[in-house]
Amino acid sequence: MPRSSNAVASRTRRKKILKMAKGYFGARKNVYTVAKNAVEKGLTYAYIGRKLKKRNFRSLWIMRINAAARQHGMSYSVFMGKLSKSGIELNRKVLADLAMNHPEAFTAVVDKVK
Repeated sequence: MPRSSNAVASRTRRKKILKMAKGYFGARKNVYTVAKNAVEKGLTYAYIGRKLKKRNFRSLWIMRINAAARQHGMSYSVFMGKLSKSGIELNRKVLADLAMNHPEAFTAVVDKVK
């Protein structure tokens, strides 16, 4: 029986990797074995980056809330503690948005908490 190579599938597989490596520098864009490694590494970084993005945004929101709370004579931890005790269920994303874009609304929240 003659040897079967299944060239169609292997070419498709290689083309997929090379397409993902478009824009890479040097041999990483056109040499399959090098491109394969570069693409795998890139996908790993992309996966990790999606997790880091969430961390970075949460820390940014906390910084913004802290800065706005301190303008009203309160630290972040005290503000968040009083916020939960008063039963106001606003998440950090919304609080940070209020602090940045609607300072009068944030002031109203602080007054409600005090």
